[in-house]
Amino acid sequence: MSVLSEATLDDERRNVLAQLAKTYIWWKSPEEALLFPTRIASQVMNIGDWDDVALLAQTLGDDALREVLQHASAGEFNARSWHYWHYRLGLASPEQRVPPLPKRHLP
Repeated sequence: MSVLSEATLDDERRNVLAQLAKTYIWWKSPEEALLFPTRIASQVMNIGDWDDVALLAQTLGDDALREVLQHASAGEFNARSWHYWHYRLGLASPEQRVPPLPKRHLP
């Protein structure tokens, strides 16, 4: 099971993600957004302000954020955020390149 799935959210994580969803998944109710917690996290990781990113990282922890990044879909991250999070989470270093952004594969 995913580290960050709707079924594994405790009350604290659920409340923080619901609060963040109001800003970063504005087109859905927080309850609808909570069905996809990784989407809330990726949206904050991509376009969140410093305080919201810090709150997300403190609440979810690095393992959950790594999972969000490693399972990201095409279009969820811009290049700047993609690179930042790979370095921030220890998934890349000056010796180890950041992998390319996810791409859509059309049949």
